[in-house]
Amino acid sequence: MRSDANRERYSRPKAPPGDTAGQRRPRAIQLLCRWLSSIRFDEVAALQATPTIGAAFSIGALSAGHVLTAAILIGGNLCLMAHVFVLNDWSGIDGDLKDPDRANRTFAAKGLTRTEVGYLAGSLLAISLLLFVLINSRVLIVAVTIAGLSALYSSPTVHLKGAPLFNSALHFVGGCVHFLLGYAAFGAINAQGLIVSCFFGLVFTAGHFTHETRDYDVDLLNGIRTNAVAFGKARSFIAGLVLFISAYAFMVALAALRFVPFFLVFAAAFIPVHLSASSRAMRAGLTSESLRRLQQCYRAIFAIIGIVMIAMIALS
Repeated sequence: MRSDANRERYSRPKAPPGDTAGQRRPRAIQLLCRWLSSIRFDEVAALQATPTIGAAFSIGALSAGHVLTAAILIGGNLCLMAHVFVLNDWSGIDGDLKDPDRANRTFAAKGLTRTEVGYLAGSLLAISLLLFVLINSRVLIVAVTIAGLSALYSSPTVHLKGAPLFNSALHFVGGCVHFLLGYAAFGAINAQGLIVSCFFGLVFTAGHFTHETRDYDVDLLNGIRTNAVAFGKARSFIAGLVLFISAYAFMVALAALRFVPFFLVFAAAFIPVHLSASSRAMRAGLTSESLRRLQQCYRAIFAIIGIVMIAMIALS
């Protein structure tokens, strides 16, 4: 663990002269705005889809009670995912400050100390668990599992982020249980839920390999032994691509076996699109920018699949 003195060295910058707008705000509002500025809302928002799809599979006929439960589920997942990313940023602040692409977007650059961000991470987790208690014990257990996986990955004392293959295994399990978080809100976890959850586990794991490929240079600089650092950028990228293709094929198999609506066999049409985008990234030398474009591409693809999945379930 880092010393308290090291944690507090990320001091708040002084407000520029003439910046009276912030000074007029009540102190509590200033603190809240500063804390909220450290949350990666784009990433948090993107991770609302998985449990939402899980809920769609088990919700059955919609009722007023279901709407309230869904609202609590969304609120709890927002706080839980915010906790996951804040904890990750809290743990990795030293390395992020060395990354020119991230340094200006860190909580330290926004005037927050490590202690403050630690309190924020703990508060977000507590709020999320309190909300999940209102749903049922199954959801609470799944949420605690997700928080535990996050701690294993990010916590400085364990830090499995730097353990090749183990870090990917955490993402596979994490993707599965994130789907089950929504599934468990409206019904018991059964064989269908467990089987369908594996699709999300594959997608999460494939995305993790790609993300590690993108972060190769900074992880190498910081001595973090990710898959890309341990096995090389190209191998990590290919592993991610193989898993992505496996995810598409798995969805087709699920549709053929009627675990999901049959129309979802159309997922196979995205394989050549994904291969083409991956080929462009490889020709560009797997640069950070080319991999970001690839990430935007496959995130759009899986957003389409998710929307169609929810629509087909609603219509069935």
